[in-house]
Amino acid sequence: MMPFRASALALLAAALSAATAARAQPAAKVAPADYPNRPVRVVVSAAPGGSSDGAARVIGQRLTELWGQTFVIDNRGGAGGILGTATVAAAEPDGYTLGFVSLRHSVNPSLLKLPFDSVKDFAPITMTAAVGNVLVVNAKSPVTSVKDLIAQAKAKPGQLTFSSSGIGAAPHLIGEFFALQTGIRIQHIAYKGGGPAIADLVAGNVSMSFASMTSALPQIQGGRLRPLAVSSRTRSPQLPEVPTMQEAGVGEIVVRDWQGLLAPRNTPRPIVDKLAAAVRRILKEPDTERRFAAMGLDIIASSPEEFRRDIEEDVRRWAKVVKEANIKVE
Repeated sequence: MMPFRASALALLAAALSAATAARAQPAAKVAPADYPNRPVRVVVSAAPGGSSDGAARVIGQRLTELWGQTFVIDNRGGAGGILGTATVAAAEPDGYTLGFVSLRHSVNPSLLKLPFDSVKDFAPITMTAAVGNVLVVNAKSPVTSVKDLIAQAKAKPGQLTFSSSGIGAAPHLIGEFFALQTGIRIQHIAYKGGGPAIADLVAGNVSMSFASMTSALPQIQGGRLRPLAVSSRTRSPQLPEVPTMQEAGVGEIVVRDWQGLLAPRNTPRPIVDKLAAAVRRILKEPDTERRFAAMGLDIIASSPEEFRRDIEEDVRRWAKVVKEANIKVE
C-alpha cells in the first residue's frame, strides 16, 4: 500500500479550506468576448514527462499561438493527482485557471476523502485523448497468450505479480478488473511511476503489467516485453497484431486511460464553449495528430456534455471495481 506523507495531508487540508471558500463565492464577472486577455494557467495533475504532461504542453503551445496569450503549464503532481485538481477547484471561475486531469480524477472519489466533488465542482471542457493499456510480460516468459497467463495464475493462485504506476492508477485498476473477470488471484506491486514499474518487469522481478502504451511501447519495440492484449475496444494502431481483451477471451475489459481539460465550477459557459471549440480544432490538426500518436495517444475531442457524462459513468464504474476488489489507500 502507498501511505500519504504528512506534508501531502497538510496540503490537502489547506486545499479543502481554499476550495470550500472558493465555492462560497459567486461566479466571477468576465467578458467572454475578450477572453483571454492575460496568461492562463493550466494545472496538470501529474509530474512532468508523462503523456498527460506532453499532451497538455502540445495544446497549451497551440492555444498560445492562436490567441496570443501564454498558456502556462503548472505541474502539480502528488497525492494521486488530488493536489493539482484541488488547486483548480479553489480557483476563481474566470477561465484563467484550468485543469488537465486523467482517469484517476474519476477513481479518486472511491479511494479517498476529497476536498472537492469530482463532478459537481468542475466545468468539463473536452476529453482530449486516451492512452491505451497493454498487458505485457517479459519477453523471456514462457507465457505467450492471455489464455496461458490465466492458466498459470490458476495453477499458482496469488503467486503471480503485476506492477503498476501506483494504487488507483489505470494499470492497477485494469489488473484488479482482469482478476475479477477471470477469477484469478494476482498480487499487485505499486511503484512510484510507470517507468520503475516497467523497469522491474524488464528485469524479471514481476510477472506482468497492464501498462500504459506510452511506457510499454519502447520496450515492446525493443524486444524486451511481449504484448498479450490491449484494453481498448478495438486494436491499437501502434500494435495492430495484438488482440483486444475481448478477442483474447476476456470480453468485459474495455478501459481507456483518458485525459481531459476542465475548469472550475461556475466558469461562464461562453468561455467553456470558446475553449472547447479551440481545443477540439487543435486536436484535429495533422501536427497534433502526429505528436499525439507518437505518445501512444488516441484523440477523442469530446463536447463538454459528453465529457461530463463520461466522468459520471467512470465514477460509478470504478466505485464498483474498487469495492469488489477491496482496493484501499493507507
